[in-house]
Amino acid sequence: MAKITLRGLRHSYEPSPKGPEDYALKAIDLDWSDGGAYALLGPSGCGKSTLLNIISGLLVPSEGQVLFDDHDVTALPPDRRNIAQVFQFPVIYDTMSVYDNLAFPLRNRGVPEARVAERVGEIAEMLDVTDLLRTRAAGLSPDNKQKISMGRGLVRDDVNVVMFDEPLTVIDPHLKWKLRSKLKELHARVGATMIYVTHDQTEALTFADQVVVMQDGEIVQIGTPVELFERPAHTFVGHFIGSPGMNVLPAVQDGARVLFEGHSVALEGPVTGGAGRLEIGIRPEFIELAETGLPATVRRVADVGRHNVVEAVVGKTSVKLVVEGDVPAPGSDVHLGFRPDQTRAYRDGWLATEREST
Repeated sequence: MAKITLRGLRHSYEPSPKGPEDYALKAIDLDWSDGGAYALLGPSGCGKSTLLNIISGLLVPSEGQVLFDDHDVTALPPDRRNIAQVFQFPVIYDTMSVYDNLAFPLRNRGVPEARVAERVGEIAEMLDVTDLLRTRAAGLSPDNKQKISMGRGLVRDDVNVVMFDEPLTVIDPHLKWKLRSKLKELHARVGATMIYVTHDQTEALTFADQVVVMQDGEIVQIGTPVELFERPAHTFVGHFIGSPGMNVLPAVQDGARVLFEGHSVALEGPVTGGAGRLEIGIRPEFIELAETGLPATVRRVADVGRHNVVEAVVGKTSVKLVVEGDVPAPGSDVHLGFRPDQTRAYRDGWLATEREST
């Protein structure tokens, strides 16, 4: 296991990059503690796989350093970093048994057979595949194949970090929740530093203690799942995390007041100074139907099972809110109440309100 430090990382696939637009990764500085569970979350093309490949040693960054436990490993190849990587598609040997697949990384390093048997038994028990140990891997279901691929990454007890690159992409949706739960359980039992790369917010938020959200080669926020949900540092985070995502509403500053569609809206605190596009961000969960508040008209109602998502229109702007219980019919006139402590301003996408001290 290892503490991982990324210092001043930038990477370009261009031989002579001329500006920020030529960089797949832009100014990454990051510290991950030994034994933590982390996720890199973002849409396709945001740079998360590039960053993972730099950590693993498959890529040498154009600039900056990668450190394991404060030792510079930037120029070291993958086989000298003591890492394990689990990919989108299971990496197993179909002609081998499950036992031999799990044993292979240990035997390849000359581990005594008694220790191989002990370690394979431990990992098989963790993965709930003990009864499959003598089964040929070719006959396994896709989810069990990916379990074995995960097990091959976990079976060594000398790894600095285990990295998962979208490991559930090819797994049927009804089986994903089982493997997500299993991964979380495995981390708790193994205690290795784990980094999980995904574009799926559910996978990231259920696995990781800390999530790194990326956009266009940059880190826009690092935080716990609760922090990312409750106080997004950027409108992209608010939109990307949550279903439905955060409402991002056009706003105008009038002295100390912030106006939305001509109505003054109470915020969590004062707006920080500066110029730029001003918007209000509030999650649908923190808006309610009220006796007084912003006048709106219901446009549509969607029953999503546990609750309803109501889309209402204030002036010319659509606002979504989550409603438990009875909902008004489309076309109804209503009033919307915004929770002030969960309503904040964003300037050019970045958080622009300060919390008022209590």
